Amino acid sequence: MTTKHDLAEAVVIERTFNAPVAKVWKALTNVEEMRQWYFNLKQFKAEVGFEFEFVVEHEGTTYHHLCKVTEVIPQKKIAYTWRYKGHEGDSLVTFELFADGDETRLKLTHQGLETFPKTAAFARKNFEAGWTAIIGSELKQFLEGKQKGTS
Repeated sequence: MTTKHDLAEAVVIERTFNAPVAKVWKALTNVEEMRQWYFNLKQFKAEVGFEFEFVVEHEGTTYHHLCKVTEVIPQKKIAYTWRYKGHEGDSLVTFELFADGDETRLKLTHQGLETFPKTAAFARKNFEAGWTAIIGSELKQFLEGKQKGTS
């Protein structure tokens, strides 16, 4: 059950892409495509229970992400836990897709941020900025850039 407090803490980013649901779903679940706009994942499978990890270096600090797929509804929704090795906290990232004609609306929700350490590195604004860049810029460019001849 999600409380009002949890929802207040959650980061929600919504964007509409000029791409069909199938193309957006593939970008979210195909490891080769994910490497082009998301993170450098060794492996990824859109299967409940699949665990994956990746390392990101930001401003001289290394963040080792540990994730586990918790829900998969093909071409509609995928969710996975998101935590950091060596740090307290456990969060959930959910991608939901909604068809709108030839376009797709994506809703990303990252909840549980309040469980992370209360430090500047784990501030909510950093997650907002990060997801906005990933979804609003990187994924958008990946999905739409090639169509406009600006790959």
